[in-house]
Amino acid sequence: MIRITIPGYKTLELAHLVLDFNGTMARDGALLPGVRERLEDLAGELRIHVLTADTFGKARSVLRDLPCTLEILSAEDQATAKLAYVQRLGPASVVCIGNGRNDRLMLRGASLGIAVIQEEGAAMETLMAADIVCASITSALELLSHPLRLIATLRS
Repeated sequence: MIRITIPGYKTLELAHLVLDFNGTMARDGALLPGVRERLEDLAGELRIHVLTADTFGKARSVLRDLPCTLEILSAEDQATAKLAYVQRLGPASVVCIGNGRNDRLMLRGASLGIAVIQEEGAAMETLMAADIVCASITSALELLSHPLRLIATLRS
C-alpha cells in the first residue's frame, strides 16, 4: 500500500493500480520502454491490474512475466466495464492511468486518476476526468514511486 497525505487535498491510501494497455503502457501492442521496470518496482506496494480490449492481440504474451492481473474486455461499453472493475476493487484504494475516451469513467471514479498524453494522444473527456495529466507513462508511474512529486502537483 502507498499512503500519501496531500495538504489541502486528501490522504491517498492506494492498494491497486489499474492501467489501460494500448495508448497508455503500450503502443501497437508493444510495451513502451521503461514500463516493465517501473511496474516491477511498484508491484511490491500495489496490486497491478491491466484492462484492455487487446486490439492487437498481444497483451497476454507481453504481460506474461509481469506481476499483474490482465482483464480482456469485450468491445462493447468498455468505459462502463472499466468503471465497474474499479468499483469492485474499492475506488478509495485505486489509482488509474489511461488515455482513451473509454478510460474517462475509471479515472473519474478512482481515488486518483492520471491521464497520459503520448504518441496516440488523449481524449479531451479523459483529460478533464483526471486529477493529473502526464506527458508519458513513465512519468505517471514515477509519481507513485516519488510521492513528493505528486504532493507538489496536487496540494493547495
